[in-house]
Formats: sequence, structure tokens, C-alpha cells
Amino acid sequence: MLNMTVIYFISYLYLRTSLKLMFAFCLHSDEGLSKHPVSLETLYPSIKIKVYFALFISGKSKEAEIKRINKELANIRSKFKGDKALDGYSKKKYVCKLLFIFLLGHDIDFGHMEAVNLLSSNKYTEKQIGYLFISVLVNSNSDLIRLINNAIKNDLSSRNPTFMNLALHCIANVGSREMAEAFAAEVPRILVAGDTMDSVKQSAALCLLRLNRTSPDLIPMGEWTSRVVHLLNDQHLGVVTAATSLIITLAQKNPDDFKTSVSLAVARLSRIVTSASTDLQDYTYYFVAAPWLSVKLLRLLQCYPPPEDAAIRGRLTECLETILNKAQEPPKSKKVQHSNAKNAVLFEAISLIIHHDSEPTLLVRACNQLGQFLQHRETNLRYLALESMCMLASSEFSHEAVKTHIETVINALKTERDVSVRQRAVDLLYAMCDRSNAKQIVAEMLSYLETADYSIREEIVLKVAILAEKYAVDYTWYVDTILNLIRIAGDYVSEEVWYRVIQIVINRDDVQGYAAKTVFEALQAPACHENLVKVGGYILGEFGNLIAGDPRSSPLIQFNLLHSKFHLCSVPTRALLLSAYVKFINLFPEVKGTIQEVLRADSQLRNADVELQQRAVEYLRLSCIASTDILATVLEEMPPFPERESSILAKLKKKKGSGTVSDMEDSRKERSTNVNGSNDHIVTTSPSSDLLGLGHTQAAALNSASPPVTSNAASLLVDVFTESLPVVPPTSIIEENFSRFVCKNNGVLYENQLLQIGLKSEFRQNLGRMYVFYGNKTTTQFLNFSASLVCQDLNIHTTPADPVVDGGAQLQQVFNIECLLDFVEAPVLSVHFRYGGSMQNISIRLPITLNKFFQPTEMTSQEFFQRWKQLGAPQQEVQKIFKAKHSMDTEVTKAKIIGFGTALLDGVDPNPSNFVGAGVIHTKTIQVGCLLRLEPNTQAQASCSVKRTHIHAALYTLMTINCNIDYCSTDISKGKIKIFKCIFKSQHSQNK
Repeated sequence: MLNMTVIYFISYLYLRTSLKLMFAFCLHSDEGLSKHPVSLETLYPSIKIKVYFALFISGKSKEAEIKRINKELANIRSKFKGDKALDGYSKKKYVCKLLFIFLLGHDIDFGHMEAVNLLSSNKYTEKQIGYLFISVLVNSNSDLIRLINNAIKNDLSSRNPTFMNLALHCIANVGSREMAEAFAAEVPRILVAGDTMDSVKQSAALCLLRLNRTSPDLIPMGEWTSRVVHLLNDQHLGVVTAATSLIITLAQKNPDDFKTSVSLAVARLSRIVTSASTDLQDYTYYFVAAPWLSVKLLRLLQCYPPPEDAAIRGRLTECLETILNKAQEPPKSKKVQHSNAKNAVLFEAISLIIHHDSEPTLLVRACNQLGQFLQHRETNLRYLALESMCMLASSEFSHEAVKTHIETVINALKTERDVSVRQRAVDLLYAMCDRSNAKQIVAEMLSYLETADYSIREEIVLKVAILAEKYAVDYTWYVDTILNLIRIAGDYVSEEVWYRVIQIVINRDDVQGYAAKTVFEALQAPACHENLVKVGGYILGEFGNLIAGDPRSSPLIQFNLLHSKFHLCSVPTRALLLSAYVKFINLFPEVKGTIQEVLRADSQLRNADVELQQRAVEYLRLSCIASTDILATVLEEMPPFPERESSILAKLKKKKGSGTVSDMEDSRKERSTNVNGSNDHIVTTSPSSDLLGLGHTQAAALNSASPPVTSNAASLLVDVFTESLPVVPPTSIIEENFSRFVCKNNGVLYENQLLQIGLKSEFRQNLGRMYVFYGNKTTTQFLNFSASLVCQDLNIHTTPADPVVDGGAQLQQVFNIECLLDFVEAPVLSVHFRYGGSMQNISIRLPITLNKFFQPTEMTSQEFFQRWKQLGAPQQEVQKIFKAKHSMDTEVTKAKIIGFGTALLDGVDPNPSNFVGAGVIHTKTIQVGCLLRLEPNTQAQASCSVKRTHIHAALYTLMTINCNIDYCSTDISKGKIKIFKCIFKSQHSQNK
């Protein structure tokens, strides 16, 4: 944006100069004009300057202005078509008039050729007006572009710096593809030529930046890369500033080609930061040395990870420390320009510190500096401080430092007048929340919710719901929080929120009675929100019997309480209440007659809504003809929900703006408490996309109807009929993060400067579903995007991917997986897309391994060793001895075994140091039981792992995967190595 501002500012200078000429030329009679510009009063003493503006600008004389404009246009048209050839000065004058008339808002459909003719003039003023007219009025698809290109080529080859600047500015302003094709090779040559003047280099760099943005595939930077990078060492800071803007954009496109810019940027930044303002007097802005260049250099460094070279890294750290130190110094001027420039550099430095996330001292110092801005009188500074601290809160090094400012942030939430600042305060509270302060933050957000602006209430509701679930140690607190949330802001509580509380209550026996009692008490309020009625109907219908022993909440009282809300509710809520009534018939036979009378009412059996009528008829008939046993079977208590991924976070991200890469990074860091109370990842899925279609079958049907996966050959055929582009040869299969997913299902699988690929997956028996998220980290679209996945031993249905991924956007693709038989090789995901004129090919090994289809099995000690002894055949056992890699943590080892898929059997093995597990591998054709023993040995100097199985390939695969898990010893630092013996036994299981 800043680079375009520079270009537009240059155009503005042209306009300002031209308008001066226009005022000199005026739009009246041509008689009496001299060859030299003079004042209007001198030219036309009878017409005052005020009358002139009244005719052409004032709204009161619109008719007079139009009349005068039409007369002037007719006059100019006659001059252009006259027999007498116009000299350069006259052409310039009339073209200038046309430009002024256009700026007044009137259409101009002639004079373009005369403007083109002015480009061949040797006079600066005439050439300037010609280029100005073309930049403003000529369309990029105009037929005159070829003539304009010829004139530009002549000026670029003239070696006259003034004419070269005019030509480069015109190229940048028009920026058409035809111009890019014509000058894509010429502009870089001018930029790196040794005899090019500094002012021309600046224009060439900005011109090249503009062409790269409009036609990135036409800019061949390969041969110019190193010479462009070395412009960072140029003595002229104007050239360095323009070159830095260009390199930032090019580095985002091809980061590897511009890695060498890191060291040069650090060196240049160091010289600026450590120099006195008098050393850079021409580029010092209100006592701040080269603030714009400093900001650009810091932004360039954010395109790369921290430097690996210790000297460069140390020098960069010194620069950042110096910037933080200068922020603490007293201001050298009271003018706002000084503080703005100083803070611009400071905030960009903090952004770099956050991006690197590797220096704890700098992160804490940055947090403390931002904390000082939280109470600053400038609203903008408070806003930026809150926004930056939100990013700092996600770092493990600075999270605790951010938490120290909780009271200041809460106070800002209560007293801040600007709604945008209050919203950032809510974001920061959400980011700094953890188990130690969750109750305080949730309480403050609930308190603020009562008076919050309507535009952000839904977002606050979602955040409260996420935090209450994520950090709920006592689930009675969670139930109270959600019910309070519905009471305060029921209109903003989405279905995802109350669905989630229902799932958690059903899956946790210890909270069911409390939830029923709390909901019953909440429903007694004279006015209840409809969402509370939904929650109450569902919970009382399932667990009303848990509070029926209290005379104050007898079955009849519960029914009457729910039915008193019936007539106030919408059709979907009434349908839910009818289901609760028929549940009451099963739970409480004593109220059967009362409920049947309600169902027999004409208002139910003859209801205009088909859904309500059908439910009333069917429920009434069921209660009349079904026996007690049949009713108990049909209306039995809802079973626990399968472990579902919370959709509340997806709802929040959609509210904030879905599809951003930062969203994807946030989801990687989020940890949630799932339905069963264990810590897991909150995954961004839609409410209907539950595991294997257990809740809805529509998604599964849709996926099964998806077209077959596109093969590599098909992709090549497609490319034959598209533009001929340079193709990047396919790289080797990437497996660097593969082993990290052996014991987990969620996280970031692959990331480079262009693309981030994240996974969210879940498996049950021989079925699985994997959500793959592709994040575009650049500002440029990915074109011809495709992702294919093929594996012979797995049946995989793929949803088609959108062929275009916008800059900064995120694309989701779903893989429905069925394990047909045991397999060794994990499938490979092939991603292809066009970026910057070249095809990018990425092949990644997907972490779909045989252990994902494990189902844990519980056994007693007797059962385990009885089966262990039965599996004695050589083909049923695999053993491997391996050395530990890191210091051992028993809890971590247990978690890895559980994550591997087997059940961890505590107290089964007589040796308490051993770890024992059992599970069943599910495929479509067979099911295989597996037993595991992990035996640490501190004395031996080798490690052994054994597996026994009826299926050799499956057994070998499991052993290979399992031994990749990093089990470790406690005393590696002292030279002791703990040895493990891992034994896997397995047999074919026909009956499970």
C-alpha cells in the first residue's frame, strides 16, 4: 500500500503542475494569449477569478458550467480538426484543457492522439502533459498502447533522466499487460545498470513493483536477482527504500532466491538504528532517522525465519534492543509527527520479534513496552498495543508477561469509549486466558456482554463458550456459565453453542443431575429465552428422573413447567418439546394420561405445520399401542455422543473472517476440553460434519458421490491446454513431519513461504475422515490448484478442491477413508498450483497409518497373559530393541502409547516399569487383535522390539511406526542410556 502511495504521489505532482498550467491557459477565448503563462487577471481583466470558479466548480452554476464546457469542447475539437497544423504549445494547451474538463467529471472522447503526439516532443512541459493525459485517460486496453509503447521506448533509450522518469511513471500508472510484456526486460536492466542515475533507479524499482503486481508471470527476475538485492547497499537511501519495497514483494513470491537480502537488510538496519539523526539529515523525519526505510527493512526480515548465522542474528538482536531502548527515551519533539514516526518503527520491530518468537528477553521487553501504551492518551496507540499483545499472548515465552496486564485490559473493557478498542480488549482477554484466570476472564466478559455493542455480541458469546469449555475443571461451572450466557444474550447464542452443552452433559454422568436441577430452576423465571427452553426440554427429557424425587420438581411439575413455554416458542422448539413429552411418558408413567391429552388436542393433531402434526400423531399412537418394554427400548436414554470436534471455534473464525492463514495457525495452538473431558484440539468443522456421518448422512452421501481423484496424468493433460508456463519439476516426497502424527491427529503437516497445510482427522474402526486445510500465505492467488490422493489399500473419497485460492485465504478439502486391508505405505498427497508464472508441485506423505484404525481393548492381567502365551508362532511376533533418544517421562510415554491407539493396561504386568497395551485393528475384510509390551532396560546397551501377528505386513508396519516414537531415559545427560524392548503380538480375530 505504501508503494502505491508513492506512485500516486508522483502522479499527484504531475496533476498539481498541470493544474497550474490549466489555470494559466484558462478555458475562455484563445485570443490575446501569450506564449508565456501569466495570471488570469492579466489575461482576462474583465473576468474575475471568483467568476471563473463560479462557472466551473460551484454547484449553483451547474447549467452555466455545462454550457461553457460544451462550448469549449466544440472549440477544441475544431482546433484539432482544422486545416492549420497546431504547434506543440497549442497542442499542450488544448490537451491540458481536456484533462481539466475530465477532472471536473465530464467525459472526454477525443484528443488522445494529440496527447500521444506530445510524447515525441523534446520539450519537458509538452512531454509531461502528454504523459499525464495518457496516465489519466488512456485505458489499458486502448488501441493506442502500441504507439505509446514506441514513444516510451524512445524515452527510455534517450538516457535523459527526466524523460526516463516520465516514461517509467507512465508505465507504472497504466500498468497494462501489454506494457508489462513490452518492458518486463527493459525496466530491470535500467534498474541494475551502473550508469543509471539514482532518481531513475527509484522510478525503475517502483515501476517494476507495479508490473510485478499486475503481471507477476511476466517479470523474469532470475538473472537480475543478485544485482537487485545488492541495491540494499546503495549509498542513496532513496534507491534503497524503493528497492526494499520491490524485494519484499519478490521475496514473498520466491523466498529462496532472495535469502541473501537478510544479511544486507540487517547490516543496513544496523547502520540506520545506530546512527545519529544528523548523519542521515536528508532522510531524518522529525528526529527519527529514515523511518520509512526502517519499517520496510523490518518488514522484509519478517519474510524469513531468524538468521542461522550467529553474527547476523546477534547484530539483529542488537538492532531490536536499540529500537526498544529508544522507545524509552524522552521525546525529542512534542509534535505528533515525531511520535508517529518513532512508534511506526517500534511496532514494526515488535512485529518482527513476534514473528521470530525465539528470543524470550525481547518478547518480554516488547510486552512491557506495549503495556505502557495501554493507558496512553492516544486511542490509536491503545488499539495497536492491544492488537500486538494478542499476538504476544500466543507465545510460550511472553504469555505470562501478557497476563500481568489483565487488570489494565479489564479496565479498558469497562471504560474505553472507542468500540474498536473495546473489541481488541476482548480479543486480548481471550488470547491471554488459561486455567489460572479462566473464571475471572469469563466473568468479566459476561459482565461486559450486558452492555456490549450489538455488533460484537455474537463474537463475545462464542469466545465465552469456547473458554468455558476449554478450561472447565468443574463442569458445573461450565453449565452455569452457558445458562448465564443464554440468559444475558440469548439472541446471540447460536445453535453450535447449545448443541455443545447438550453433548457435554450427555457424555458426563457427574454433571447430568446438576444440569437438570439448574435448568429446571432457570425455567421458572417468568421470561425465558427460547434457547433456554430448548436446552431445558432436551435435558429434562433425558435426565428429569434424576430430580424427580424432590417434591418441588416432581414429574408433573416438570411437564407443566415445560408446557407453559410451549405456546411462546417457534415451530422447531415446539417439535423438540413434543419429543421431550414422549420421553416423559417413558420416564414417568404417572403423567402418561396428561401428556396424551396434550397430544390429542386439535391444536396438535390438526396443526398447520406438517412436522408438528406428524410428531403429535406418531407420538400419541406410540404411547397407546406400545408396551412398556417397547417404549423403554424406543425411548431409551440417548447414548454418549462420539468424540466430536467442536464447531464453535469454526463459527468464531467465520464471524471474524474465515479463510485466513492466521486462523489456521490459531487452531494449531488451540487446546480444548472435549466431550469426554480430556484435552484435545478444537477443530474447525461444520456442525453437520461429524465423524463418519454419525449425526447426518448427507455429508457422507455427498462425499461418496464426489468425482474420482484426479491423477497426475490427468493434471498433465489439463496443463497441455492451458498457458505454456515454466514447470517446477516434482520434488521428492516430503516426510519431515510424518512421525509427529503417529500419536496425534491434528496439527500443521507442512509449511513453507507460500503454503501451509494443516490436518484435522478422526478415525473409528475401519473408517476415518480427514480435513486438509490449504492456507495461501501470500497476497497472490493460487491458480489451477489441485490436490490428489491415491492409495491401493485404502478406499478414499475426495471432495473436489476449488481451483483458485485467493491470497491470504484458506481452502478445506475432505477425505473420507476406508481401510480395506492391512497396508504398509502411507498415501501421498500431491498438490499442484500455479504461482507467479510457474507450477508448484508438492508431494507430502499423509499420516494415514495402520495404527489409526486401532480400537483399544481392555483386559485383565489373566486374560492378557493367557492370550500372550497363545501367540507363540514365529509369524505372530515382531521384536525390536532400540535406544531411547531423550530423557524419559512416564506420563509422556503413557500418552504416546494411548495416542498410538492401544489401550494402556495399568497394573497388568508384574514389573511396574513395563508398559502393556492391547487393541484391535479394524479393516473391511478382517480384524486383528494386537498385544504390546514395552520393557525398559537400564543395564543393556541395545534395544529390542517384538511383534507377533497373523498378518505379516500389518505387523511389520506397526513395529516400524511404534519404534519411531521417541521413548527416553532419565539420565542421558549423565551418560546413562535406558534401553527398551518392545514386543508386539497379534492374531487374526474373526469374532470381534
